[in-house]
Amino acid sequence: MNKLTNVVLAALLLSSPAAAQNVMQGVDMTSAAMTEATMTRGEVEALLTKARTEGRTADLTGARLNGLDLSGLDFSGATLRAARLNKTMLVGAKLDGAILDQAWMHSANLAGASLKGANLFQTQLIRADLSDTDFSGARAPANFTRANLTGAVFRNADLSADMKNQSMGLMRGDLTKAILTRADFEGANLARVVFDFAVLEQSRLVKANLMGASLSGARFTQTDITGANFNEADVAGARFNSLLGEDSANLSKAKNLDRAIR
Repeated sequence: MNKLTNVVLAALLLSSPAAAQNVMQGVDMTSAAMTEATMTRGEVEALLTKARTEGRTADLTGARLNGLDLSGLDFSGATLRAARLNKTMLVGAKLDGAILDQAWMHSANLAGASLKGANLFQTQLIRADLSDTDFSGARAPANFTRANLTGAVFRNADLSADMKNQSMGLMRGDLTKAILTRADFEGANLARVVFDFAVLEQSRLVKANLMGASLSGARFTQTDITGANFNEADVAGARFNSLLGEDSANLSKAKNLDRAIR
């Protein structure tokens, strides 16, 4: 992928969600842009320190940070829009309020990281390790397909579909086949989010809004759904076992409840 291609890709990623999706489908994940880094950990740390000293937020838009060990660094408020962080180590890193829109984080390790209030619009977190990661209050219509979200926290986060851009495709959180054991979605907006074949064992959906969500084939075991909104959520093939708080949820308003396994 040459310099011109990188510029065109970044422009599309930053301008049109529909175009971004189309470009993403054709991206070569073995290319230098997706596998190599153009900065060292020391250089990233120096940039963050300089920005903090000058009283501004760091700008790492489009940066290639693939495969680096950036564990424990403080990226609070930083702009990482369209950055490449594939297979990057960010264990325990602080990304509160960071802008990670359209960033590539395929197979990245963010275990125990903090992303409170972060923006993750169409961030690619496919197969990422997000165990015990805190997304409280984040706006995260991101791609979490096959990610490990064991113990992750999404309290009051918003993963819902961007209804303003329907003409450009439905941009929404995608947790297809994600591991969500003990994940906490209390008060989260999950309207129209995809949870197909996700594992939600012992997770918390207390007062979560799942209106219109796709839950086909998802596994709910000892899941707390107290006060959750399942209106028009598609539960075809979903498995419900030992639910908690079902009496206060409106599960009966879900679609295809007769096709769920209870």
